[in-house]
Amino acid sequence: MNTPDKDEFPRPAWNQAAIWMGCDLAALSRIMRHYRWRVDAAFWFEASIDLTFATGNSLLRMIQAATCNHRVRRVALPDDPVFILGHWRTGTTLLHELLALDPLNRCPTTYECLLPHHFLLTERWLKRWIAFALPSRRPPDNMAVGWDRPQEDEFALSNMGVASPYWQIGFPNEPPMDASWFDLSGLSDKQRHQWQHAFRTFLQRLLCHRAGRLVLKSPPHTFRVATLVEMFPRARFVHIVRNPFEVYSSTVKLWKSLFSSLGYQKPNYRELDEFVLRTFAQMHESLQQTRPLVASERFLDVRYEQLIADPVFVVGGIYAQLQLEGFDGLRPALTRYANDHADYKPNRHKLDDATHAVIAECWRSYFETYGY
Repeated sequence: MNTPDKDEFPRPAWNQAAIWMGCDLAALSRIMRHYRWRVDAAFWFEASIDLTFATGNSLLRMIQAATCNHRVRRVALPDDPVFILGHWRTGTTLLHELLALDPLNRCPTTYECLLPHHFLLTERWLKRWIAFALPSRRPPDNMAVGWDRPQEDEFALSNMGVASPYWQIGFPNEPPMDASWFDLSGLSDKQRHQWQHAFRTFLQRLLCHRAGRLVLKSPPHTFRVATLVEMFPRARFVHIVRNPFEVYSSTVKLWKSLFSSLGYQKPNYRELDEFVLRTFAQMHESLQQTRPLVASERFLDVRYEQLIADPVFVVGGIYAQLQLEGFDGLRPALTRYANDHADYKPNRHKLDDATHAVIAECWRSYFETYGY
């Protein structure tokens, strides 16, 4: 099967921010132990830097707990957050960026997600000192990067040390992740409780920092509708879909960029194609099984192709169906965004005939459900 070249994504400089730099010592040690500390010798220096940062994060976490936890615990979580669902590379990031233009919405930022242990304590002074550590663009798709831009909360959960499929970004040559890491079914009762507690705590910290309507985006949440509805009975969901042939190639490219730039092992990509095929099919199956748990007026499908063609119209439809207030105030910002990106053309990927046929067969149900 044809995939991007192995050397397409060079290793970033040692002083560029990596997701592991936001772990505390307990979380990073837990991740390392899970993979039996199988760090390639070439990355021992980077791992030692991350462990040093983790020690500092542990200290800052304790200071934040002592000074802020009394306020965090008083935050009452709403039972109706908005969740953006969809496979990687279907447009979830774009939709999150658009909804973040609404000042009424509370989207977690990159700073908050990568430094979940102490952002309440450090954002005002630390963020400006570490601005240099972020690249200006994401390697897979050239989208802008910034500490204040919306980010997916799965990174926060991972850095808080709860079980996450994103742990394998650090150890790409270990056995591939299975669906139980995504839908939480493979966790023990204790681990599942820890996951829910960590998620609630992170959301309480967000709302303690700044109030607003929670709008959350993480592709793994597409597996977790049952758990999310259990935790938030009136939760609302926007599920974005895209041409599967484009999704496949773009997802392979995404994982390669993450493995090569953030891993503690030199990736061999040996089972990556099969992992992408399997995970996509499992995600779609899981969503179809759990979707009936949500009332139809609180669940909406949108197409990526329509979103990039007319973001104002599509976002307006989301606000109307999910009965979200504030679209009139959001419309001018959406219009400016649409005008500024009128010439945008999504990447096109070429597939050989054999890969095309495998995708069509493995993801047949998705093609049939969404009419691709």
